Amino acid sequence: MSEYYQTLADKLKEKLDTFEFSSQVSLGELSIIVDKDNVLAISSILRDDEELAFDTLIDVCGVDYSDYQGNFSHPTRFASVYHLQSVALNHRIRLSCYLDSDMPIIDSVVGIWQGANWFEREAFDLFGILFNGHPDLRRILTDYGFIGNPLRKDFPMIGNVEMRYDHEKNRVVYEPVSIEERVNIPRVIREDHRYEGHEE
Repeated sequence: MSEYYQTLADKLKEKLDTFEFSSQVSLGELSIIVDKDNVLAISSILRDDEELAFDTLIDVCGVDYSDYQGNFSHPTRFASVYHLQSVALNHRIRLSCYLDSDMPIIDSVVGIWQGANWFEREAFDLFGILFNGHPDLRRILTDYGFIGNPLRKDFPMIGNVEMRYDHEKNRVVYEPVSIEERVNIPRVIREDHRYEGHEE
């Protein structure tokens, strides 16, 4: 399978020869990183070229690389990641675009794949990524008055406010969080009898 995707990566170099991008085949998957300013042009080629035919958008997601411990560096904090599939040719690709840390914004691909609509709204809601040209960019999972973006790594685990229905006021009210923030401590595995039978 890796050989197939290496051939596909070479084909992409031909098709996208006017654009700068990087590609990597790893674990049987093809990933490419493109400049955010070229996402619409490249997405159109990926969809319309008969030898690529990425007609289906599987997912759009945001990524926050704060404190990333991986083995390669990221020039910015945020990325918008697209998972594409060709139903006709039975292959997939991951398309990533790094975004500005202070103002993560990228063009919407809803005009290319209609299925991006709610995916982009989710990335906007949870990561604060703005999708320029989106037809209805508003929160989709959190409440209308929600403050912050819950999947950003600097968002507190307990949140910023509590919401409850007040029977006296006959409306929903927002209050400061009343619980203490929980600190997650990794479980320590000891080499003794307490874990017998639970070894991997």
